[in-house]
Amino acid sequence: QVQLVESGGGLVQAGGSLRLSCAASGSIFSINAMGWYRQAPGKERELVALITSGGITNYADSVKGRFTISRDNAKNTVYLQTSSLKPEDTAVYYCNVRGRATMFATFDSWGQGTQVTVSS
Repeated sequence: QVQLVESGGGLVQAGGSLRLSCAASGSIFSINAMGWYRQAPGKERELVALITSGGITNYADSVKGRFTISRDNAKNTVYLQTSSLKPEDTAVYYCNVRGRATMFATFDSWGQGTQVTVSS
């Protein structure tokens, strides 16, 4: 099993910033993609940002230029640096990590979620 522990959420004023972290541990042979998703009340979960093992990144149009995803492969950790936060960024942010637990078994794990609230 692979466990994910998220941290860094909180309450911030519009225009502020937060740094989210997600550390993966457990049976990990290799990690492919690491990403952040979010879900606002009454809305579906959506992709915020994704980073591949090769460092290729992909962002939702709504966060481009404001959020930056990065990863520390030695620590099996992914980060999401947010800036210029808007009230519409308010959501529960979930970390997702996909990879291989062994050469023959894959995993797709989710974090427990961390609340980000942006006040106007």
